[in-house]
Amino acid sequence: MKTKLIALSLTAGTLFASTQAHAWSQETHKKIVLDAVRYMEANPATTQYSKLKQVANTAGISMAKLADILGQGAYDVDDFEDTYICGAVSGDCQLAPVWGAGASIVKYTSYWHFQNHTQGPDAHGNDFGGYNYDKLTVWGDIDNMAATWLYGDHLDDGKGGMKGWFWSDNSKYNSYDITEKNYRLGGYSTKSMYADFEKMPFQPIDNLGQYWYSQFLARPTAQTLGFVLHTTDLLQPHHTWTTSDLNHSGWESWVRDYYDSESLNDLNLVAEAMNDFTPLPADVTDIRPLLTEGGSYSYAIGGMVLSSQDHNDRVQVAKETIPHAIAMVVHILNHAANRF
Repeated sequence: MKTKLIALSLTAGTLFASTQAHAWSQETHKKIVLDAVRYMEANPATTQYSKLKQVANTAGISMAKLADILGQGAYDVDDFEDTYICGAVSGDCQLAPVWGAGASIVKYTSYWHFQNHTQGPDAHGNDFGGYNYDKLTVWGDIDNMAATWLYGDHLDDGKGGMKGWFWSDNSKYNSYDITEKNYRLGGYSTKSMYADFEKMPFQPIDNLGQYWYSQFLARPTAQTLGFVLHTTDLLQPHHTWTTSDLNHSGWESWVRDYYDSESLNDLNLVAEAMNDFTPLPADVTDIRPLLTEGGSYSYAIGGMVLSSQDHNDRVQVAKETIPHAIAMVVHILNHAANRF
């Protein structure tokens, strides 16, 4: 098991305090959505911008406000409080690691934000699985430390479910029967799959996106559609190669810092990227094929940033992944515009 995890002499506070595994930063998530709407406005003949504008007009808000609501939805998914993991001994359930420095620590909800293209189908029947420490083919100290610290811990499955020693159970949120069930989408799951963190087969992020798109279709709101747009994590190579380490945090921060100065959102590059996606037919309700195209792209071209911190290498990858993230959002918005 991953070199027997790693020695506990590495201090958890030191290792985790400087890292986030959110993929794109929350600010970047929002900027991608705003730039997608900007692209649509600049290309009304080939996008559904006029229909989105009609939605804004009907709601009595500006297009800038509608774009902001959509972008905020994409931003907010990293703040979901929907995933608690419980101690193997204590049974105490937490939303995030108890070590390190507050806001800089990833919440456990982020483990649903991966699609592992280094592996095939998962235990649930998905074509690509999500984060599963036991199935990682690339990893680093952060992955190892999490699996060491959380060894044997289980997903919160409500009162009367899995417990710690001496039947201790301090459930705070039934993540198995709510979050996991929402993202299961008819696949196969059992509680035993989530009994030990180091073997948990988290559902992939395309299932997260599909769940929220189904909620949008049932009751169209800009907020739920914004939640769908968090799936631009699929254009972040760490989330398709699947690791919380290997320059994950540094790359995320670099993209945020250079997003504007390096013109990562160049609309000419977005126009080219649009052609790398298969537009969703108007009558389909499952958008996962489009999302997986985005994941396949970042996996194919972005692996360099896992090993290189060179500025030019990062520019090269970012000038492909960010325009493709924006293009993927445009395709989703084109499809959704007809559903309000």
